[in-house]
Amino acid sequence: MLDLPDSAVLLGASAPDWQGAVLLAGAALEASGAVTAEYAARMVAMVEEFGAYIVIAPGLALAHARPGDDVLKAGMSVVTLAEPVVFGHPYNDPVSVVLGLAVMTADEHVGEIAELANVFNDPRVIGQLAEATTVDAVRAVLQVTQ
Repeated sequence: MLDLPDSAVLLGASAPDWQGAVLLAGAALEASGAVTAEYAARMVAMVEEFGAYIVIAPGLALAHARPGDDVLKAGMSVVTLAEPVVFGHPYNDPVSVVLGLAVMTADEHVGEIAELANVFNDPRVIGQLAEATTVDAVRAVLQVTQ
């Protein structure tokens, strides 16, 4: 599982809409050194092109884009929203937790998604993340390191 530095976590953030929420996840990835500024816009473009498929569970979005030159290293970010936003998913809106994911290769993408899916098999995890008030609490829920 990916590590999660303090700079990759934003708690109780405000976003006007789903684009803003995805951009926050991208900014946190950028702050952690995983990506350049261009990556966030590519994450937004993925949703614009393919729809709200990134809303993978009630209240949870997994923002990502394909590997590219703007990915400097694999990374993950976590953004919790003070007010949930609507992505346009028929069942899982509104979203209160946005995970950002950046990977170097497609194989890495599949592996990281599988590991994250195991964590989210517990239906309480999304609520625990949404209510987390510290980075350490987020790490404990996701079972990741600094």
